[in-house]
Amino acid sequence: MALQISATNPEHPALLLELPWDVPLEEWPEEYLVPLPRGISRHVVRYARAGSEVIAVKELAERPALREYELLRDLDRLGIPAVDPLAVITGRLDPDAEPLESVLVTRHLGGSMPYRSMFETTMRPATMHRLMDALAVLLVRLHLAGFAWGDCSLSNTLFRRDAGAYAAYLVDAETGDLHPQLSNGQREYDLDLARVNISGELLDLEASGALHPSLDPIEFGFEICTRYGELWEELTRTSVYPAGKYQYIERRIRRLNDLGFDVAEMQIEHSSDGDSVTFVPKVVDAGHHQRQLLRLTGLDAEENQARRLLNDLESWMATQDDYAPGDPPPSSQLRSSRGDPHAARPEVLAHRWVRDVFRPTVRAVPLELRGSMDPAEIYHELLEHRWYLSERAQHDIGLDSAVEDYIENVLPKARETLEPVTPE
Repeated sequence: MALQISATNPEHPALLLELPWDVPLEEWPEEYLVPLPRGISRHVVRYARAGSEVIAVKELAERPALREYELLRDLDRLGIPAVDPLAVITGRLDPDAEPLESVLVTRHLGGSMPYRSMFETTMRPATMHRLMDALAVLLVRLHLAGFAWGDCSLSNTLFRRDAGAYAAYLVDAETGDLHPQLSNGQREYDLDLARVNISGELLDLEASGALHPSLDPIEFGFEICTRYGELWEELTRTSVYPAGKYQYIERRIRRLNDLGFDVAEMQIEHSSDGDSVTFVPKVVDAGHHQRQLLRLTGLDAEENQARRLLNDLESWMATQDDYAPGDPPPSSQLRSSRGDPHAARPEVLAHRWVRDVFRPTVRAVPLELRGSMDPAEIYHELLEHRWYLSERAQHDIGLDSAVEDYIENVLPKARETLEPVTPE
């Protein structure tokens, strides 16, 4: 059978023909290879260069290669973080006309690392917890899309750190299945496999001395189940809110924050019955919100202030008529825009928010009542006050009303407590 290349892009076959497909992958000359860290795999995997791209080449039988190629394409269409499939090459023959296994070609995920490479130096427990959170996010997103992984593990995942955000990407879909919807049994089976696989992989690291002594591999296996369960519950609760009820959206964002997650994407769907809100979570590193707020708005704030302001910006953006739902929200580094090309970009909307919302709100607070608070802290305090007033009233208190109440009832008392006491 002649060599056949099935590719997603017409340019790829020409580039791929330059590689030595008549040689078993394990014996490829060094001149074709790119020295990148590889994870553990049941198949032979090599990184190579095809034109200007770095590709990952995995050798496996024809049927599973074609199947995994199609599954990865399905995941790409669904917007799930996974490696990008480029081609499947079948009909390989060596110089003696003996058949060789087919290969699956994917694009190397720039900046990503297999978990074992990340443990070459002992990883801090806090970082390890964030990686587990990123894996929980990936598994939840797969299950929401109807994908049963069948072999969730650290070995089948690549981790990527981008501007303070941690993301996990599926790298091996060979055992997966795509369904219209998963049953609870299918999800629980996947989760149980994840628990066993992760504990086993961490036990291997512990035996090699690469695991931090404070981490228990067995407990960590159960942690992925706990984090998955919390996140699944929060994301799958169906809630329909009265139109324009800001405090309900704020409440959902706060619950995700309390679980340790941020919002990577938020969409509001309007209907006659009310507004439904959906979220996509993400995991971030320290200082992420400061950097994002400064990049988008030019505002320099502390981390907690920046998180709060970004949440408000994101909620405000979702209510704007020219905001495309597919556009990445201000805190997102995980997805690119696929919305209306005529819609305003997040950077434009962020500038408008600063001009029309942030600055007028801060200026409404008299200078003599601000004390040492900077603008970011004033706005943060006003948002907190609005939140408490709305919770107490059980309906949204507009920002203008919250500012008036804050100036009248909160700031004077706060100023009194700051005044020095005169000795008698």
